Amino acid sequence: MSDQFRLATVKDAEKLLELIKRAYQTIRELEIEFTAVHADMEMILENLSEHTCFVLEREGRLLATISLRSLVEVTEYPFLYWFAVDPDCKNQGIGSRLLRYVEETVVRDTLHAPCVTLATSRKHPWLLSMYERNGYTPFYERDLGHDDKLVFLQKRLIHSPTAASETHNEEVSI
Repeated sequence: MSDQFRLATVKDAEKLLELIKRAYQTIRELEIEFTAVHADMEMILENLSEHTCFVLEREGRLLATISLRSLVEVTEYPFLYWFAVDPDCKNQGIGSRLLRYVEETVVRDTLHAPCVTLATSRKHPWLLSMYERNGYTPFYERDLGHDDKLVFLQKRLIHSPTAASETHNEEVSI
């Protein structure tokens, strides 16, 4: 049973759509207005063609996915989004492994970015605290839907004398 981290391709589109729909079911039920809640094939194909999408695969089955893009209106650092783990694989460390792979191998070691960012809903019952436990710190919020906030978080990946003098709480205006 060997797991493989790899880039997703157009051939993965149907499996990605199914994975995202299943993984975001709880978020849909919480009425959190993430774009991924409304994912369809057109959105999946657009994401694959315009951004970088990673998967964790085991024996042909996609267990988790996360995408990477630039979000210059909020941050200069790489932005992670559409993070999804197969609900059948909950609490097995699958998501943590994929997240760590992208943080370390892709963002830190390949892109040489000192930080990585992502965002989550303030009203989600456990996502914000999970990211904070994993070293992410909030740096900006904006409205998400009618009764929620989208919290942007940042994690320092490269600790150097220069990076240490930078702040995690940079003011960002949109």
